[in-house]
Amino acid sequence: MMLLQKIAKRAVLFAFLALGASSLVNAQSGSAGAWPTQKPIRLIAVFPPGGSVDQVARVLAPALQSELKQNVIVENIGGASGVIGTSAMTRSDADGYAFAVVFDTHGVNPSLKDKLPYDTIKDIAPVILVGTSPMVLVASKKSGITSFKQLVDMSKTGKQFSYGSIGIGSLGHLAMARLAKQAGFDWNHIPYRGGGPLMQDVLGGQVELAVGSEFLVKPHIDSGGVIPLVITTAKRSAALPNVPTISESGFPGFSAPAWWGVLAPAKTPPAVVDAMNKALNKVLKTPAVADKFKAQGIDIVGGTTETLRDFIGKQIAVWGKFVIENNIKETGQ
Repeated sequence: MMLLQKIAKRAVLFAFLALGASSLVNAQSGSAGAWPTQKPIRLIAVFPPGGSVDQVARVLAPALQSELKQNVIVENIGGASGVIGTSAMTRSDADGYAFAVVFDTHGVNPSLKDKLPYDTIKDIAPVILVGTSPMVLVASKKSGITSFKQLVDMSKTGKQFSYGSIGIGSLGHLAMARLAKQAGFDWNHIPYRGGGPLMQDVLGGQVELAVGSEFLVKPHIDSGGVIPLVITTAKRSAALPNVPTISESGFPGFSAPAWWGVLAPAKTPPAVVDAMNKALNKVLKTPAVADKFKAQGIDIVGGTTETLRDFIGKQIAVWGKFVIENNIKETGQ
């Protein structure tokens, strides 16, 4: 009888210790075991409504909500080429309920801007590289431009064209700046606050040319609102097979893909970041997400948090060097 009582007491003690160990793990991971049951998840789109960042966030949100069994709310905080929204994310509680969808400007802003309200490396936890896509140079139907060759020939005669992008230092701006430098063109850059306002003006003919991600411009190409001239990646896009690349149009080796990533505040518990990464990897493989992204020209990447960390590091190195070497300023062209 005494033996049975001792065994029972030991069993209770081991159960208590196991519970304590479990509680300790959850405490160290920011209650990761309970995540995300406490409140809705904020998914901050760092550009205004209507652009590709907004659209990517709104494709991801319902699929994430289904996967995580928690409300996911898209919140647009645009401005300063993604800086204002990213800053809002870094200043949010690092409890696993605030994330941001960023664009390629994230890798350029450290070199472009004199001072950021956050450290691009220290204040941010990379979560996942959603995907990449060609940038597409399109012409307004009112411009009279119907092909890239025509645009090049007219530019060589000294005619100056105006093109819009989502902002100074955006990948679209830098890609066209690099092209203009290689070709000796004198193009006028018009920065916009986001893809939505940019497309409104090119559709209305207020700007002759626009450069944006395939995800942003393809619906307007499909509807006949704009004319696609050329894409910025090394290979043609499966979604736009008849649109030539810049590389095959007289400028060999040219490549500048757009990209989207998801970030979290730096102090977000690693267990939560890992859980979000796994959830997003699952979501990116669902037909509801994969088919929509494929239709808009996004090549899904996914992978580990380190995949995004390494990718951002390379983007900062490549485009940061271009910005510095060409003295591109936030107030200049």
